[in-house]
Amino acid sequence: MSDYTTIVKTLMQQTCDREDGLPLRNESCRSRFFLKSAPTQRVCLFFHGFTAAPYQFVPMGETFFKAGYNVLVPLMPGHGQGGDWNAKNPAPLPVQKKIYQDFVLHWLDIARTLGQDVIVGGLSAGGTLAAWLALERPQQIYRAILFAPYLSSSSRVVDMFTRALDTYFEWQGLPETGILGYSGFALPALRVFLDLGQIILQRAQQYPAPPLFTISSESDIAVDNYDHRTLAETVRQRQPQSWYHLFSRVLDIPHTMMTVADGNKYQNLLITMTKAFVESNLTWAEVEEIGYRMAMGKTFPAVVAELNLTQKVSRDMPAMMTMVDKRSIVQDRQGFHRRI
Repeated sequence: MSDYTTIVKTLMQQTCDREDGLPLRNESCRSRFFLKSAPTQRVCLFFHGFTAAPYQFVPMGETFFKAGYNVLVPLMPGHGQGGDWNAKNPAPLPVQKKIYQDFVLHWLDIARTLGQDVIVGGLSAGGTLAAWLALERPQQIYRAILFAPYLSSSSRVVDMFTRALDTYFEWQGLPETGILGYSGFALPALRVFLDLGQIILQRAQQYPAPPLFTISSESDIAVDNYDHRTLAETVRQRQPQSWYHLFSRVLDIPHTMMTVADGNKYQNLLITMTKAFVESNLTWAEVEEIGYRMAMGKTFPAVVAELNLTQKVSRDMPAMMTMVDKRSIVQDRQGFHRRI
């Protein structure tokens, strides 16, 4: 306990000193830690999105903290700083992969001192970093959750420009929260994550991964959902406890999906689905079997009892099952039976 207390005090003081030395845009850009008075069974390590800040994971962090977890949401390198950023004076975002790789490895080491099982997650570029970390240190990570990870953009033309040009880009059409990060960036800063995305897709074909949950939205115009599904299906070949979910366009969930302020009115549903994944021990095949039997008219409790899965599902799993596309599961199975 004394060692844990010292670790927490040192972490808080060093982080505060480092961020006090930065021209932070505002207090919402600071790292956010939700820490218990003693080590916890599980620790969440969340990485915010590109040009954004830790505020994106405050609602989720608070929920996991109340559920008994320690939670870390560190400020990413070069992010959250105030200044007159423009094409002639771009925000100080890193343009080397190693800076981000060293950053996430450092925070994984810290997370492992605060509890036993480490869950990593991230939004967009933060999801890219979580995916890279999951493939780099699979034995040290309990679960990984990728919220709309940036593996490539939704347009191959945009990817071509990102790779080839060093121009300045300004965000368009993002919600005005008052605490959103930089309004623009130099393309080499984004190129880092485009390169990492390709590395991740290649490594997933060869290396093991921890259970991984990839979450996409049909309304997301920033990233390529096809790559999300490809990653999920590739990882599932070696790690059957990997899940994938694509939010319907009807829900209108944007790329910035973590908070109501950033445009997702289903914020609490997203958090519940995340907890269902973290606290269940189900393969995707088992999730689909539950969905199939529910589509046949059976209740969730009856199905998990039939399949002897009661001890493997979390209390949040019924809410998760409301989002599973049971119709597609039935159609796929009926098509399979017709083919054979």
